[in-house]
Amino acid sequence: MNIVSICACTVGIAHTYIAAEKLEKAAEKKGHNIKIETQGTIGVENELSPEDIKQADIVLLAVDVKVSAKERFEGKKVIEIPTDVAIKSPNKLIEKIEQISQQ
Repeated sequence: MNIVSICACTVGIAHTYIAAEKLEKAAEKKGHNIKIETQGTIGVENELSPEDIKQADIVLLAVDVKVSAKERFEGKKVIEIPTDVAIKSPNKLIEKIEQISQQ
């Protein structure tokens, strides 16, 4: 499965990057491809390309704040959760995403 994600916490520092790291490890452990864009205090990093989004089976927004350019995901299955869910239960989250993507 191809997953694209945006991680962004309230302050835009620690939780953004911790969530991204945990999601990356959990997705790879299950054999999924994941590309993660972070939106934090230093701006957007690893911006998702239109091709990344086109190839995505699902979009995961692990965010605590409004994120920019959400309209790029129109027509895709989008799951939005707080960053703490990605940090505390990344493996369960990936399992849930697997279930949702099959619906």
